[in-house]
Amino acid sequence: MRLDGVTIYFVRHGQTDWNAEARFQGHLDIPLNDTGRAQAARNGAVLARVIGDPADFDFVSSPLSRASETMQIVRRALAVEPTAYRTDRRLREINGGDNQGKLPTEVVAAIERYAGRAPADRWGFQHPGGESYAMLYQRVCDWLESVKRDTVVTAHGGVMRCLRRYVEGLDPEATLQMAVPQDKVLVIRAGALDWI
Repeated sequence: MRLDGVTIYFVRHGQTDWNAEARFQGHLDIPLNDTGRAQAARNGAVLARVIGDPADFDFVSSPLSRASETMQIVRRALAVEPTAYRTDRRLREINGGDNQGKLPTEVVAAIERYAGRAPADRWGFQHPGGESYAMLYQRVCDWLESVKRDTVVTAHGGVMRCLRRYVEGLDPEATLQMAVPQDKVLVIRAGALDWI
């Protein structure tokens, strides 16, 4: 496995108002709410207890503001310059195209109108004007190939699913159904997963 010898601490961005509504955010730049900021602070405090010297880590975030603000809150908890991290566009959430901003029932109805039925292959279904999970998985794997040192990353639920599929060898349907918590840190180390 490519990640042998590297530890990744993955933090999903904190809650947004659209998360609370179960609204599909995708590439739309929706800010954290107060619950999300508290979740980010909790995750930063946990990392401060476990990672040792932050100088030993790379810090990278999705450029979307909900992930970037999460990173800044995490870095404050680590007592380091909040904005001294880099962003990587490959860590953005799946692009939902025309379905962004919709509630789950609206997304299903829109897909059925577009495709004539619910897609048999949810992993490979490409949102009109956007991406499929298969496309997201490819760009997340491209990012993983670039990881050379221990890393703290803030990104999105779709990215978390793709990382877990890569490490655990999950099938697409199991990947799509997994929980993607915002109040825990996913640790990827030595080809295994843990939560803190």
